[in-house]
Amino acid sequence: MAITKAIIPVAGWGTRRLPITKAIEKCMLPLGNRPIVDYVVQDCIDAGITDIYFVVGEQSEQLHAYYRPNSELADYLMRNGKHAMLPLIETPQANFHYIVQPSYGKYGTAVPVDLAMPYISPGESVVVVMGDDCVYNTDASSEIARLIAATPEGQSAILGVPVTDDSIQRYGHIMTNEQSELIRIIEHPDPMPEQFLKNVSKYVLSDAMLKAVSAYVAQEIDPGKEYYIFHPFQQVITDGGVMKVVHAQGQYLDAGSADGWLRANQIVLANTQ
Repeated sequence: MAITKAIIPVAGWGTRRLPITKAIEKCMLPLGNRPIVDYVVQDCIDAGITDIYFVVGEQSEQLHAYYRPNSELADYLMRNGKHAMLPLIETPQANFHYIVQPSYGKYGTAVPVDLAMPYISPGESVVVVMGDDCVYNTDASSEIARLIAATPEGQSAILGVPVTDDSIQRYGHIMTNEQSELIRIIEHPDPMPEQFLKNVSKYVLSDAMLKAVSAYVAQEIDPGKEYYIFHPFQQVITDGGVMKVVHAQGQYLDAGSADGWLRANQIVLANTQ
């Protein structure tokens, strides 16, 4: 079965980027002349995704504005002889859906997936990718397409980014077996592995894995604790399920910190000039 749906969580407040995220949604922070979420969306569309489910915060407005037609702007460009700019404001060829995540409800990376479950058909696999980071390929190839292609039918997969720099402090390490299958994700491993494979929260999730995530979110955990999406992964693997580990080919770009955002812009601008 072809994978045609993607869930993109973008409901976070972006507190690490305050005060700018008081006025700008984190996923809308620019890389070059496009918001970072648009690189994620285009990667998904290039992989054959036709329906994108944004899980947004209650105050989200900018994301909606970016992905809907702007007839007034189009009219302005045409009236002023700027026809060459019209392709820049075209709406991508996909169906966009918006699911609101309540700010007072449960939180964590598993929650947006559970909120999108009513829109997923039985037996269907989906792509789940965060909306405030991306894997950038200078040849414009699709990292999500490679992830889907490497995922065996009916199974799940996780994208891993090999790293050697100090950014590993904020990420989990993907531990694999000899068949490149996930054993577990280790937060802050000690001792640090020689080859750190960073979890950047980009997945193909099978029907079984989606059900496990939903069942996990239905549980009551300690107040203030996050529902991390990789916790139910471990249960499925323990029960005999398989999650393929796929190494990213592109460069991982993250807008979550000011220095990461600056580096991301330097990389994108160096390849678009």
